[in-house]
Amino acid sequence: MSADKRPKPALAITSGEPAGIGPELCARLAERDWPLRPVVLGDIDLLRERGARAGFTTRFEPWNAHAEPGSGVLEVLHLPLATPSRPGVLDAANGRYVLDLLDRAIAGCKRGEFAAMVTAPVHKGVICESLGAAAAMPFSGHTEYLAEHTATPRVVMMLVGGGLRVALVTTHLPLSQVPAAITPQALEETLRIVHAALITDFGIAQPRILVAGLNPHAGEGGHMGREEIEVIEPVLERLRGEGMQLIGPLPADTLFVPHTLEKGDVALAMYHDQGLPVLKHASFGGGVNVTLGLPIIRTSVDHGTALELAGSGRADPGSLFAAIDLAAMMVIARAAHATTSAS
Repeated sequence: MSADKRPKPALAITSGEPAGIGPELCARLAERDWPLRPVVLGDIDLLRERGARAGFTTRFEPWNAHAEPGSGVLEVLHLPLATPSRPGVLDAANGRYVLDLLDRAIAGCKRGEFAAMVTAPVHKGVICESLGAAAAMPFSGHTEYLAEHTATPRVVMMLVGGGLRVALVTTHLPLSQVPAAITPQALEETLRIVHAALITDFGIAQPRILVAGLNPHAGEGGHMGREEIEVIEPVLERLRGEGMQLIGPLPADTLFVPHTLEKGDVALAMYHDQGLPVLKHASFGGGVNVTLGLPIIRTSVDHGTALELAGSGRADPGSLFAAIDLAAMMVIARAAHATTSAS
């Protein structure tokens, strides 16, 4: 087979909560030609039923790693439901099924079977219910699950969309717990992960990171909080000494204005609702969640299971499509960086 006829690298796409919109969003993937080869992980009969219910003409066939699919065909790595699923109706009996999809995608990425993975939305509550009170660690989300199952000590959540990249030092914490969580170690590790990912996975040779302060007006010289003086600024100074381009700490209310954003490649927010409302205002429905710091590439949609839309055919696939495009871009950038580094 000639080099230009080699099969495209495979991309694992987990179809997510079976009662939600994930399965029917996946049914839309046959509408486009993708830079990577999408392989949907899920129950093939569920996918066929949801696609037909939504009025799509997609044909689903079992994944064959050695043969490319035809036009209008979507390949499925079949993993069976525990119990039949109805649109919009959660069932804890299928909680383990959702985790099985993730486990299979992670395993496939680790051994090179898949070049990356993209995740459709899951429902944390139903997964926790399925695991029961005896679970050693309740399911708190994709990001934490992926970190645990790849033995990654720290990962960073970054959202991409609307012309913005926004990474977070802390994620799903009560606001009262945020200041204590922003330690010098946590901030330094986060900055190193973001910096490295922008180089290897986004092809930015000299990343510029805009760093938000924690307090209003970035503390205003200590009058509105001392975290900037005692924690943030010393870390930034130390890493600048290593050559990192770090701008800040900046007041968050003026960081996200055009003339400031054009000076950086990513904004680093101290907590979830400091940065993400701006990004989601700019890109909701087309944004992408990226987990940085993992040994594998993972992107995800920026929305939830939308149970009220399940089975209607009205769910917007824009975020899933964007997540696949970004995963492909990251695969290509990582391969190019590895080639350059080896030469």
